[in-house]
Amino acid sequence: MIRHVAAGLLSATAIASPAFAQMLDLEVDELKLGFIKLTDMAPLAVAYEQGYFLDEGLFVTLEAQANWKVLLDGVISGELQGAHMLAGQPLAATIGYGTEAHIVTPFSMDLNGNGITVSNEVWEMMKPNIPENADGLPQHPIGAEYLAPVVEEFNDRGEPFKMGMVFPVSTHNYELRYWLAAGGLNPGFYGDGDATGQIGADVLLSVTPPPQMPATLEAGTIHGYCVGEPWNQQAVFKGIGVPVITDYEIWKNNPEKVFGMTAEFVEENPNTALAVTKALIRAAIWLDENDNANRMEAVEMLSRPEYVGADAEVIANSMTGTFEYEKGDVRDVPDFNVFFRYNATYPFYSDAVWYLTQMRRWGQIAEPKSDEWFFETAERVYRPDVYLEAARMLVDQGLADEADFPWETDGYKAPTPAEDIIDGLAYDGRAPNAYLESLTIGLKGEQVVVGDQIQG
Repeated sequence: MIRHVAAGLLSATAIASPAFAQMLDLEVDELKLGFIKLTDMAPLAVAYEQGYFLDEGLFVTLEAQANWKVLLDGVISGELQGAHMLAGQPLAATIGYGTEAHIVTPFSMDLNGNGITVSNEVWEMMKPNIPENADGLPQHPIGAEYLAPVVEEFNDRGEPFKMGMVFPVSTHNYELRYWLAAGGLNPGFYGDGDATGQIGADVLLSVTPPPQMPATLEAGTIHGYCVGEPWNQQAVFKGIGVPVITDYEIWKNNPEKVFGMTAEFVEENPNTALAVTKALIRAAIWLDENDNANRMEAVEMLSRPEYVGADAEVIANSMTGTFEYEKGDVRDVPDFNVFFRYNATYPFYSDAVWYLTQMRRWGQIAEPKSDEWFFETAERVYRPDVYLEAARMLVDQGLADEADFPWETDGYKAPTPAEDIIDGLAYDGRAPNAYLESLTIGLKGEQVVVGDQIQG
């Protein structure tokens, strides 16, 4: 309460600042926004701590949520006015996969930021097959083909190989599946009435909330996982596991989380939605400006118990441009966390289309869809119009650089070249069905899951 009162006093003294030159007539000025304890919630923490929400006349409460389902339910019910979300959540809700609700996003929160970790036992089994650099360290990226003999050995002794991911429509689920499939391992399909996604699976994937990943691995319940930071680095610090690959190595500069609100809230409160988007854009700029000069300050923020609550040393391991794989194997990964550069905050339709292709690939979208369906669904959920209006206001206020925004884009990125994706297959958001056809493992064309079989 004291903090909230102080924030109110700060806003009163800041009225004359340049940021208030284009104060919006807000429909709602008190907001509760949700997040999960991951480092990529950073734009929310920064917008709060740096006073960017207050500059927009917004009195914001940030509230950690127990898991992604609770967070989504909070947004749908109106208990939360917006949240840090898995990019698949607004899309899945809007098409009615799981809980049905029309959720939109005017802001993408980051690129990259995830990793895949295996237990020490699995790592020791993988390691003899992995080529080494001249320095004796493993060559990266490490493909799932090096995991395949381990999975086979587990199966031979009658033990299923199990891995964790954070939610059925999470980037982590799709990245883990992508990595496994690129290495010749089938991660399984979703079918009618079967929400496990384990039909025909070589590796059994299941849901574990992010902060619980290290403990679940240590307990032996799973043999590996895909999660965002700091929970891969936590496994290294605890000495219980080894990250084998980052999502940057799976797909260079892949889209990650989004900020989601209900379509109804945005329609009824357009100025409030703009104000929130402005504050988040400013936060993202701050996180990446001057070659990440502010990252250690951000690490200190995130280490606080009300945000991520992990040790600053663990968070800094990835947030400041490095990533530690096996204990002591620290490598430069300057783009592990990207919050603003490379147009990270723009909600590209092509990003939405990729998530939808993965839902179709693994059977969450059960029936074939036309290319036009993919495009139309992306446009229902991603709101670059709101984003660009907010960006224009910031530029006019002198708070952002005109050159930093893709004003002329049609919402589709140039195709991702084959060399930037681990399986060597290019991705073009303008050709979703052709892309699905190019993938070796997964549904394509008229194929559907019937019982435990793929037909068509």
